[in-house]
Amino acid sequence: MTARRSERGTALLTVLLLVAVIATISATALDRIGIATRLAGNVATVAQARAWLATAEYLAAARIEDLRRADEDQTTLAGNWMGVERSIALPDGGLVKARVMDGGNCFNLNSLVDKRADDTLVAREEGGVQFAALMTSLGIGAGEAAQIADSATDYIDSDQVALRLGGEDSAYSGTSDTLPANQLMADPSELRGVARVSARDYRLLERWLCALPVTTMSPLNVNTLLPEQAPLLAMLAPGVIDLARARAQLASRPAAGYGSVLQFWKTPPFEGLQVPAEATGQVQVRTDFFTMQATVEAGSARVSETALIDASETPARVVRRQWGEAN
Repeated sequence: MTARRSERGTALLTVLLLVAVIATISATALDRIGIATRLAGNVATVAQARAWLATAEYLAAARIEDLRRADEDQTTLAGNWMGVERSIALPDGGLVKARVMDGGNCFNLNSLVDKRADDTLVAREEGGVQFAALMTSLGIGAGEAAQIADSATDYIDSDQVALRLGGEDSAYSGTSDTLPANQLMADPSELRGVARVSARDYRLLERWLCALPVTTMSPLNVNTLLPEQAPLLAMLAPGVIDLARARAQLASRPAAGYGSVLQFWKTPPFEGLQVPAEATGQVQVRTDFFTMQATVEAGSARVSETALIDASETPARVVRRQWGEAN
């Protein structure tokens, strides 16, 4: 009798343990199913948000083409297009907010090199001089600016020969997981991984930089360059164009634009300045690259996008895009 009672107790205990294990497994499975369901829902929501952002790209490109058709010779601020946020109501109740900016009024980090016919990237001295001039005007010491310019050039160029103040692979040994890419930068944030670039340096420079998919010198459109962007104009001719003069020139710009590059250089206070020929040719009155910054609210998701649009040919096309979670 006692043995059978013991056996019954053991069996009951075993059953209870099995029930507890099954309950735990069931709870875990249900939790994972719930997570998977939410993830699937989030993926679908984000996919829909990106589809709406693609619509914003299309509308931005169409707006840019309208600008080009309105005046084939120059791009001006006429029409109040630059930096103005516009909202697009969506059929599902969501909202896209987008704004278009001149995408060429910046220092093109890829202009630190020149691309040869065999696709080899070689250091371009003029690009380094302009980059260093921009940095010193923003409060970075001349010595540090020269080091950053050479280091950034070595990061991009194809060879393994360090410039005088730069550094190739050995400059990163033991200090970083990064090595020089030896190719064009895809995004200006890559500068953070360059040797000798501190967090403070990048904070000072971030708003002034871009990484265009070309190695041409920064194509500054003086019809859309704002007075507060005077350091970009001053960097073209260090020691010749000072910040005050550059700011005054941009502030006194005719409402209809300069009409031509020649007219820009003939207008006071630039008339008579001895500006290097390469700098005069770098100035433009027409914009080829635009950026679109957009956010979409779809359900509980808020997704942001920054797109680079090339309008040098028709139709305008997106050449680069980045998505992220909107704040």
